[in-house]
Amino acid sequence: MTAVGSAGFRHLSSTSVCRVTLQTKSGTEKPSSPWTLMAAVCLQRLPVISADCSPIEQQFRQMMQRMELEKSLLSDHELRLLEDSERISRKQADDYDSDEEENRGDQEIVLAQDLEDSWEQKLQKFQPGLRVNVCVKSSRHSGEGVRARSVPADAPLSCLADADEDLTSLERCLADPLVLVAEQQVGGDKLWLLPQTRWQEGETLRQTAERALASLPAAGLKATFLGNAPCGVYKYKLPKAARTESAVGTKVFFFKAILSDGGAPAAPSASLLWAKKSELQRYLKPAYMMKVERFVLAL
Repeated sequence: MTAVGSAGFRHLSSTSVCRVTLQTKSGTEKPSSPWTLMAAVCLQRLPVISADCSPIEQQFRQMMQRMELEKSLLSDHELRLLEDSERISRKQADDYDSDEEENRGDQEIVLAQDLEDSWEQKLQKFQPGLRVNVCVKSSRHSGEGVRARSVPADAPLSCLADADEDLTSLERCLADPLVLVAEQQVGGDKLWLLPQTRWQEGETLRQTAERALASLPAAGLKATFLGNAPCGVYKYKLPKAARTESAVGTKVFFFKAILSDGGAPAAPSASLLWAKKSELQRYLKPAYMMKVERFVLAL
């Protein structure tokens, strides 16, 4: 047994043991990534009001209303209109039973047509909700201040133009979804990007995205994040002259979030814009825009 045991195992010297131990320790060390990790948040404000119907949608709605009217039964009000019409026609033809009025006593007879007239008067006094918010300059402080003002839907086009041009206002384009874009310092340049910040040791990428949103100059932005996994990634390399073995480029992971209702509206800031999807290409770089437009939905 001793001979077999000695033949089955190789004797290890102290030098070889030290060499194996050093190799094991070096193998467990986690190599540092040459990529800088960042997280960005795609914050969307959902439409506040319903969008205007297209011509074909209007035609379809009218067709459905006609079909519903043709197939529906008479309502209680329509039956009352027929009853009143029949009573009046019998009264004009001297075929009217006066006992019907005597049974009513002193109760005032209100015809269905009288009800319709009263409803029509109430309808004329009704004012629908406003669909457009316009930012106009206030007369105070020499016209420097800007305040939000609501105008009727039939206001002149010259007055409504300000609503689409003021990208700093959260109340613009109420029928369209908007995306928050921030002006941030990248190297020596200022670029329009989705709000982003650098990942820190010990936090998840979603926590990094939440911190990027909280660090914005505008206060009062409350968002609901949609999941813990990123919806996209954008990768770019540093210029060759600036590359090193420990710094090759940056990877940006995007997270989607929806602006929550409630709370005071954020004050307008020149470094923050609320843009429609069709307007993003004016501010974002083409390569960056190709990644962003994949997960920005035009609801």
